[in-house]
Amino acid sequence: MKDEKQHVYIIGSKGIPAHYGGFETFVEQLTKNQVDKRIQYHVACMRENSEKSDIHQKHFEHNHAKCFTIDVPKMGPARAIYYDIMALNYAIQLAKINQDEQPIFYVLACRIGPFIGRMKKRITALGGRLFVNPDGHEWRRAKWSYPVRRYWKYSERLMVKHADLLICDSQTIEKSIHETYASYKPQTTYLAYGTDLEKSTLNDTHSEVCDWYQEKDISLREYYLVVGRFVPENNYETMIREFMKSETTKDLVLITNVEQNKFYDHLRRATNFETDPRIKFVGTVYNQELLKYIRENAFAYLHGHEVGGTNPSLLEAMGLTKLNLLLDVGFNREVGRGSAVYWKKESALHKTITDLDSPIEEILTLKGLKHPDHISSEFSWERIISSYEALLMNNR
Repeated sequence: MKDEKQHVYIIGSKGIPAHYGGFETFVEQLTKNQVDKRIQYHVACMRENSEKSDIHQKHFEHNHAKCFTIDVPKMGPARAIYYDIMALNYAIQLAKINQDEQPIFYVLACRIGPFIGRMKKRITALGGRLFVNPDGHEWRRAKWSYPVRRYWKYSERLMVKHADLLICDSQTIEKSIHETYASYKPQTTYLAYGTDLEKSTLNDTHSEVCDWYQEKDISLREYYLVVGRFVPENNYETMIREFMKSETTKDLVLITNVEQNKFYDHLRRATNFETDPRIKFVGTVYNQELLKYIRENAFAYLHGHEVGGTNPSLLEAMGLTKLNLLLDVGFNREVGRGSAVYWKKESALHKTITDLDSPIEEILTLKGLKHPDHISSEFSWERIISSYEALLMNNR
């Protein structure tokens, strides 16, 4: 019997079950909440990710997706590139063996540009198509050396050149793709990232809540919150310096992984934040219900990301935290719109923080901030998954 399914091979996440954020959560949601059963997902997974769920087989199923593990040697920054190459090559082999009709190979991020030309020929020979999510501008990240940033820029250009379709999760990224690579006449579409809009199941009587707040010496609704990767381009230094200059009595709570991180040591020397008892690095929070509760009960969320597309932590903040202070860049305005306060790196953020010394409802009224209804209407996983399924089937 002829296989009528649309086969979609997803390359570039660490895999499912998800143990990370970003792309892993996206793939988990896309497969877990699948509605259109005419689509058969195939997901590449790093072996170490699978083993965290006690999965040791080469092939396994999760959320009805057919998953395959790739064993990637530890080799520094080049490891992610090697993983994507190995995973895409294996996916092409599987599609050929299975005689899939018009398979789609969806590559998340632009890491393998210098190698994509030859693989694109193999995809075309199968009657398949190459879809790419360009993610953010990896070449702008401060953590990379100049030669590495040049590689990322070159890689992005070649991924754009060879992609049949670029799926951008940010309109700012989509606009940039067309402006930067106009000579390639790239085919693009905008499909946002989604977010979980359910409130936390916890309350202030649950032991995990009481224990966490007591251990960290934090009071409900008396803290500014930062959640995100601990990297320079997320502007931790600016936010900490400005907060230290402010006169607020509230704390600055930073949920991020700083273990064995050179940037943390640099930050400590550059700002002397350890002399300010309001600055509290509290590590990571893997309990998602607790993290939701922490977001819901923050006085405000402080967001300094300036590289990348639609940021998952910002979507979560807009859905759960009443007051949001966002770095004024296109990516953040797309999400925040008229429901957030915006700040610039060169402006006096500390004065804004000092002045926000009224009850939340008064601040929202004074600032004329709208309720973020657009988060539930435009960024729910239900809407995003429906849009993805329509796109994948319409391209058949």
